[in-house]
Amino acid sequence: MTHLARRLTAYGSALLLAFGTLTVMSAPSTAAAPAEELCGPGSAINFDRSAFPESPRIDNKWFPLKPGMQYTTLGTVTSADGVHEHKVVHTVTGLTKVIDGVTTRVMWDRDYADGELVESELAFFAQTRGGTVWLFGEYPEEYENGEFVGAPSTFISGLAKAQAGIAMPARPKTDTPSYVQAYAPKVDFLDCGTVFQKNQEVCVPTGCYDDVLVIDEYNPLEPPEAGHQQKFYSAGTGLIKVTAVGGADQEFMDLVKVRKLNAEQFAAVNEQALELDERGYEVSRSVYAKTPRAELDD
Repeated sequence: MTHLARRLTAYGSALLLAFGTLTVMSAPSTAAAPAEELCGPGSAINFDRSAFPESPRIDNKWFPLKPGMQYTTLGTVTSADGVHEHKVVHTVTGLTKVIDGVTTRVMWDRDYADGELVESELAFFAQTRGGTVWLFGEYPEEYENGEFVGAPSTFISGLAKAQAGIAMPARPKTDTPSYVQAYAPKVDFLDCGTVFQKNQEVCVPTGCYDDVLVIDEYNPLEPPEAGHQQKFYSAGTGLIKVTAVGGADQEFMDLVKVRKLNAEQFAAVNEQALELDERGYEVSRSVYAKTPRAELDD
């Protein structure tokens, strides 16, 4: 039996995932807004390769990705077949990868349902000189009953009509247009973000925060009853909380651990992430195999 949850992936995007079975939400052709404004008026993707530096440095205060940092979020998923524990371990690696002409930082996420690994994913981020963080793609390997079953939801900006999107604005403000977080029509992936609230007070196991930014996320390809997801970010830390707003399948997650890996742990993480990257060339020959291989920072 499977249970559906919104997937907490790489700090940013939300996608329906059956732990063990991916459920793709196909949409009628009338469901999507015109391609240039997928998330509503003012949401046109304005991607400019020249806006990114040659070496990735992601220090946006709401979305800092410093190599060697690891964040663990823990919570529950409630669906038709009950309540299940959900844990995600997010690790900022020392790897970079060129995607769509931009050098990105590689993040490695491991997603567990009731203690069992259901997804191991590489996600790719870069920050403009102005401070906006972009998501350039994901390579998510899926597992069922401990066995690898494929990576059908892989998307890479610039390939198969996929487009990079904004993971976090440089200076998020309320009452501004929604923005596209990523768009990959071949795998029915479209996430939209809206700056919902600022200066909120939130307590989670790692502490209490009084400077919290709330981003409301949704997929316009899904029916309204699918609900939204809200993510809470603290300056200097990043993601600290995830909640569900409506919808039959609901996920609630809190940041429970933050640590800086020691040299030995960091080296092991980089080695495993490189192995995952290498495997992608066999698993996703039509998409991932068309990218340059990831490289370890000098």
